[in-house]
Amino acid sequence: MFEVAMLLFYLMYSFTGAFSLYPASSIRIFIGIVLYISCYFIIKSIIASSKDLVVERAISDVGILFNLASLVLYFIGLKSVGFVFEGDRIYEFGVMLDRDYPRLIGLIQDPNFFVFYNTLFFCYYLCNSNTLKNKLGLTLCLITNLLTFSRGGLLIMAFIFFIYILKDNPLKRIKLLVGITAALSVSLYIAIVHLKFDIYGILASRIEDLSSDGGSGRLELWGRAWDFFASHKIVGIGAFNFPAYNSFQFGDTLQVHNTFLEILSESGLLGISCFFLFIILVFVQLIQSRTLKNKPYLFFTFIGVILQMGFLSVIINDMFFLYLAILSTYLHNEKQELRNKAKMINILSVLTSLKQRI
Repeated sequence: MFEVAMLLFYLMYSFTGAFSLYPASSIRIFIGIVLYISCYFIIKSIIASSKDLVVERAISDVGILFNLASLVLYFIGLKSVGFVFEGDRIYEFGVMLDRDYPRLIGLIQDPNFFVFYNTLFFCYYLCNSNTLKNKLGLTLCLITNLLTFSRGGLLIMAFIFFIYILKDNPLKRIKLLVGITAALSVSLYIAIVHLKFDIYGILASRIEDLSSDGGSGRLELWGRAWDFFASHKIVGIGAFNFPAYNSFQFGDTLQVHNTFLEILSESGLLGISCFFLFIILVFVQLIQSRTLKNKPYLFFTFIGVILQMGFLSVIINDMFFLYLAILSTYLHNEKQELRNKAKMINILSVLTSLKQRI
C-alpha cells in the first residue's frame, strides 16, 4: 500500500519541476528518482526470492564489514594527518577534519550520513544481541557512530536505545546495558590513555559549539527554506531548486539539511502532503503487521530514519530505498502467511462440518 503513496509523492515532487526557474536541476533529480526507483524494484525482487534468515544474516555480515572497514580507514586517516587535528573540510581516507574535529566518515563521504547508513545495522544488532557476532556488530556500530561526533545522529541513536530498553521490562535489558557500558568504557580508556585521543573532550566541545554555530548553520538554512515556501506555497520553487536559489541569493549551494523543509520549499503543500501520506501509511502498516513485536529492528529503523530526516536531506537515498525494499518484502510475506492461515482455517472448518454431518 505504501508503495503507491511513495510513487505518488515522487510523481508530484517531479511534477513541480515544471514550474521551476532552474529546470535543469529538476530534470537531474527526476533522472535520479527514476534510477533509484528502478533499483528499488530490482532489489526488492532479489530480496523477495530470499528467505528472511538469509536477508538478516546478510545485514549482520555486511554491517560488521561496513563498520570494521570504516574504523580501519579512520585510523589510517588519523595516522596520515599525524594525529594533528587542525583544518576544515580536509579528507584523509576515513577521516574528515571539520573545524579541527577528527570526524569519522569511513566508507561514506559525510559523518552525518554515516550514522544514517548505520541505522539499519545498529537497530538490527540492538534487537538481536543474543549472539556473539551481533554483540560485536553492536559494539562496532557504537564506536563508529561515536567517532562521527554527529550531535543529531548520536542523540537519535541514544533515543532509539532508550525506547528499546523501555519496550520490554527494563530489568531484562540490564545485562545488555552493562555490556555496552563496559565495551564503551574499555574503548574510551584505550583511546584516551594509550592513543592520547581525547574523545570525551571532543564530544564536550561539540556540545558547547551547538549554542554558537546554530547546528552547523542549519538554523539559517531552515529559515531560508521557509522563506522560499512562504513565497511559493502550493507547488514550491521546483524540484531540487533550493541549491540554485540558495546560490543565487546567498552565494552557497548548500542543501536544506532537513528533508521535510526541503520538500516543503521545493514542492510546496502539494509535495509535503503526498510525502506525509507516504510516511503515515508506512507507519500504519508497521503497526498493523505488529512489526514492533515480530521484527522490532524494522520498526526502530523507521523511527531512526524519520528522525534523522530532520537533520539531513534524503529525498532520494540508496539506504532508505534498501530499507523500504526489506520492509515491503516482509509485509508482503506476512500478508501471504495470514492468507494461507485463513485458507487452512476455512478448510478445517469445512472438514469439521462434513465430519459432523456424517
